[in-house]
Amino acid sequence: MIEKNRLSPEGQFYCLVLAAAGVADAEVVREYDTLGDETIWAFAEREGATSIIGEKLRSVLGVEQTPQRWLEAVESTERRIGMYMEQLDRAAEALAKEGIPLVALKNSGIARGLHTALASTPMGDVDVLVAPNDFRRAHGILVGLGFELDDRSPFAISDIEDAEAHGGAEYRVALGDGTELWFELQWRPVAGRWIRPDQEPRADDLLARSVPMPGTAARLLEPEDNLLQVCLHTAKHSYVRAPGFRLHTDVDRIVHYCEIDWDSFCDRVERTGLRTAVYLSLVIPKRLLGSEIPDAVLERLDFAPWKHRLLLRWIQRVGLFGPKERKWSKLGYIVFNLFLYDSLAGVWRAVFPEAEWMQRQYKYHSPWMLPMVHIRRLFSLMFQRAKT
Repeated sequence: MIEKNRLSPEGQFYCLVLAAAGVADAEVVREYDTLGDETIWAFAEREGATSIIGEKLRSVLGVEQTPQRWLEAVESTERRIGMYMEQLDRAAEALAKEGIPLVALKNSGIARGLHTALASTPMGDVDVLVAPNDFRRAHGILVGLGFELDDRSPFAISDIEDAEAHGGAEYRVALGDGTELWFELQWRPVAGRWIRPDQEPRADDLLARSVPMPGTAARLLEPEDNLLQVCLHTAKHSYVRAPGFRLHTDVDRIVHYCEIDWDSFCDRVERTGLRTAVYLSLVIPKRLLGSEIPDAVLERLDFAPWKHRLLLRWIQRVGLFGPKERKWSKLGYIVFNLFLYDSLAGVWRAVFPEAEWMQRQYKYHSPWMLPMVHIRRLFSLMFQRAKT
């Protein structure tokens, strides 16, 4: 099982640093002195967390006592994420002028509206959500701002039609320091290929319930929607794939900064058949980061304890840390994802979606083509995925 005392000393220190509720400064300093700066720096580099740990060290040791390389990592990330947030605000304002609401998703929304210490919210891109009917107009506005349509996925998406079919588009944005930002415009809130379309919340509903953030035209998902969305996003990354363990801070920070209606949240999870996926997304930060999640919530969602214990052991075995390492074989990855469904019927619907959805997604012209389209989709699910 996943327990904090079974982690490496470096992993335990990382959990101390990440926890939104915080721990006594003296405990952080004691563990830092025990492990040594070199050991912690090497671990932080492997985790892509030099700025996160550096921010904590700057806070507890003071600027003068914090080694320079940590301070440089903090300052570099603060500048970079600050530029990301400027582009988010720029896009949101341009869309708002045309009557298009935009929601900042996942770490983008958390950094802009909840946990605003930018050095401790590193991210590789900015993710936003618009309504399906606004997607094409939003694309045109972003292109007018200088956003360049591009694609990093294995699908080699080259035009807006293909991007729309996949649930969203990616853009490269030139920043003032000569670097680039990847900006993801989505109309599907999660767009995981192993998450059934009927399990995803509707973008229109999420936008209608979203809340404003001060100082920006970008909006934030309401707390229950936000928590469910990041739980599904963590599941989409199989809990351990890049960017790795820091993904679990999304859940931790939302439950720390927001008041959650837990009954409403659990009702939504149960209606969509996502209890296993969400349970794992909650129990890991609860155990390792001390996230403020009621035991009653975990008990309610723990409908298959044997399966959940199996999956937690599997996650422990492949490793919570080391996001650049390969975590799964092709077969292992597929089997793990199938176990995230609450029932065999759910597995069947995931592998063989309804014909209506297949038609919208793949736009085939004859019912006789459906078997071949299913074969094409199965091939994609098995062989087209990220290297981790």
